[in-house]
Amino acid sequence: MYNLLRSFLFLFDPERVHYFSMNALKFLCKSRFIKKLVAKKFTPAPFAGLSHTIFNLQFTNPVGLGAGFDKNALYLTELAALGFGFVEIGTVTPLPQVGNDKPRLFRLPKDKALFNRMGFNNDGVKIIAERLRQWLVENRTMAIPACKLIIGGNIGKNKITPNEDAWKDYEICFTALHDHVDYFVVNVSSPNTPGLRELQEKDSLSKILQNLQQLNNKKATPKPILLKIAPDLTISQIDAVIELAMEIKLDGLVAANTTISLSALITDEALLKNIGTGGLSGQPLKQRSTEIVNYIHQKTNGQLPVIASGGIFTGADAKEKLNAGASLVQVWTGFIYEGPAIVSNICKSLL
Repeated sequence: MYNLLRSFLFLFDPERVHYFSMNALKFLCKSRFIKKLVAKKFTPAPFAGLSHTIFNLQFTNPVGLGAGFDKNALYLTELAALGFGFVEIGTVTPLPQVGNDKPRLFRLPKDKALFNRMGFNNDGVKIIAERLRQWLVENRTMAIPACKLIIGGNIGKNKITPNEDAWKDYEICFTALHDHVDYFVVNVSSPNTPGLRELQEKDSLSKILQNLQQLNNKKATPKPILLKIAPDLTISQIDAVIELAMEIKLDGLVAANTTISLSALITDEALLKNIGTGGLSGQPLKQRSTEIVNYIHQKTNGQLPVIASGGIFTGADAKEKLNAGASLVQVWTGFIYEGPAIVSNICKSLL
């Protein structure tokens, strides 16, 4: 059924379809009856084997939605009804940002991939923090399934902020969101903000992360802080990240963001040239993501938890990441290609 619907939706602009589909689901879920039907069909049964604790957080299942899908925390209730164990909102920046020029999201169906250069488009931390506050009041004070949803806050810097001041942007976002999310992910690895990936160098990264750790340690309830890394890092760069993460007692890593490598794609080269620059996600990232997860797990003897992201479409893909050492998995592109049953299908396979 979804394959037929997907064929129709793929006829239209990807970004417009994204918002049309999620707004349609949001409208339908305003009816409690329909929302219960959606949750009954797509939410995995609460088997004990899928629920586990990590970062001192209780996840109902290990399948989450990666950052970039619900940038502005608009669809948390609907995503909870689709069964996600956790949802990462953002990337959030201090000031509202329109992002890069459109079109900026492209499908590569032959490769089961997406290509984007969104550019951290979001409503800004002030609006998003208030939206999260309202959602928490409405949901976590009531005995409904959405209250079990773990929310991550993916934070970044504004495009206009020079790299030497980037740490200030991360501090602003961290402070504003601290009471409203369950964990944080520091994003210095998107290829779509000029110069951002330079912050992955150890000195720049250390300034950002150590400042956040100091702020976190002063809080009554510290929140887990993770770092999202690029799949294009060399082994020596990954080693430097691991060394820093262990040194400052970072809670974990997310591996990995989109890649700028377009090697071995089936998609016509002329089309790729016409699309331009950006980041690739989906099936082509699967192997590299698994390699990085496994490397981090082996290098740290499993002491540094990893959320795996990249090329997860099926239960077999999720198992591959978990067997490589991942604690949790995130989908994004797989959600677009596999449809609303992806969490349920993966969880059934894992059981």
